[in-house]
Amino acid sequence: MAGAIPTELGSKPVNQLIRQYAVPGIIAMTASSLYNMVDSIYIGHIAEVGSLAISGLAVTFPLMNISTAFGTLVGVGAATMISVLLGQKNYGAANKVLSNEVTLNILTGVIFTVVTLLWMEPILRFFGASDNTLPFARDYMVIIALGNAVTHLYFGLNSVIRSSGNPKTAMGLTLFTVTSNAILDPLFIFGFKMGIQGAALATVLCQLMALGYTMWFFLDQKKFLHLPRSRKIFRIDWRIAKDSLAIGMGPFLMNLASCIVVLFINQQLVKWGGDLALGAYGIVNRISFLFVMVIMGFNQGMQPIAGYNYGARQYARVREVYVKTAGWATLVCVFGFIVSEVFSGPTVSIFTNDPALHDLASKGLRMMNIAFPIIGFQMVTTNLFQCLGMVRKSIFLSLSRQLLFLLPCIYILPEIFESEAGVWYSFPISDTVAALVTGIFAIGLLRKLGRLKDGDDPSILGSQI
Repeated sequence: MAGAIPTELGSKPVNQLIRQYAVPGIIAMTASSLYNMVDSIYIGHIAEVGSLAISGLAVTFPLMNISTAFGTLVGVGAATMISVLLGQKNYGAANKVLSNEVTLNILTGVIFTVVTLLWMEPILRFFGASDNTLPFARDYMVIIALGNAVTHLYFGLNSVIRSSGNPKTAMGLTLFTVTSNAILDPLFIFGFKMGIQGAALATVLCQLMALGYTMWFFLDQKKFLHLPRSRKIFRIDWRIAKDSLAIGMGPFLMNLASCIVVLFINQQLVKWGGDLALGAYGIVNRISFLFVMVIMGFNQGMQPIAGYNYGARQYARVREVYVKTAGWATLVCVFGFIVSEVFSGPTVSIFTNDPALHDLASKGLRMMNIAFPIIGFQMVTTNLFQCLGMVRKSIFLSLSRQLLFLLPCIYILPEIFESEAGVWYSFPISDTVAALVTGIFAIGLLRKLGRLKDGDDPSILGSQI
């Protein structure tokens, strides 16, 4: 989209914009989820060690969440700022935010790599690795850590591509990484006999190729949003960085909280069910994550629309896109609920042919997703507060489900059930309470948006909530 300005975000009918921006986002995020699932599927079928390898992969989830947390801290904040600045037609500032994102992503990526490599084994053991699963977790995570800066930069810039009015380009890049990973995974794992290390190497190489195109995309000086072709690309404007990181703090803390929660989940599952229960959670988490990523695709579609119109002071359109996005997200979660409760067995069989692991994962999927239909509404509402720059509310809603509600349940319920079933049932209980709290916040926001007239100063909204 060279030289074009996405003014359609403030003029096209909202239904058309949701289709235009959310559909590519959904495809991209679904593909991204499949991207992660491909590793699990191939790893789970490695001869003789598939079950332990799946459990070893599950051990890395908290560490991966920490990496994601730092990536979103930079990427989400920058993408949100850019969409609002484009709505205000402040293109110079938007370009500065873009340059800042490149440097900050590289810095956080390198720091994470160094820290992870220096203390890899104690970190993995802290996250639940046993003598049986540690070799698999370490082999996978060392390669992933070495490519962490690439991962941060690629996903961060991909979000900016989407927010700047190029959702199809962002989707195409994600589809490329998924397709290439699906091709390289079996080649490296089975063909080159690299095992779980091959899966990690395929992942990093695919992201590196996609990053190459992404950098070329933003170095095109004809585009209204571009990177400078000079050393200025590495300069940091700390004022912009502060604002960007403040906006990204919500998703950062949400991912960090997710890391803490998964850590305790791992420890409780190993305590009550052993390594096999941990592997079951790895499978269940991948399946549930597929539907969560679809919702995140809707959120990504909503983000530029809500951000642009909020910056342009068109509040009726902000309210409309939120209500419709929340409705679609709820339908997705209802479908996920049906899959979890009715088709758990066939779904789990994609990941493993081990009877014991299959049985544990099938039961866990049914128990964990009993309240799945209400998750979409909670996610969309939290994302809306983030899009509008209401950081404190976004952070609170992000953390409430995981730290305030889920974490206590993880410790209390296994003692009551005297089995790992208590861990699985912690999820629907915390989801229900979090949805009630989110509903209160959503009602208040919708009322305020309804009172504002288009063109009103947005500080009025902020002062009333």
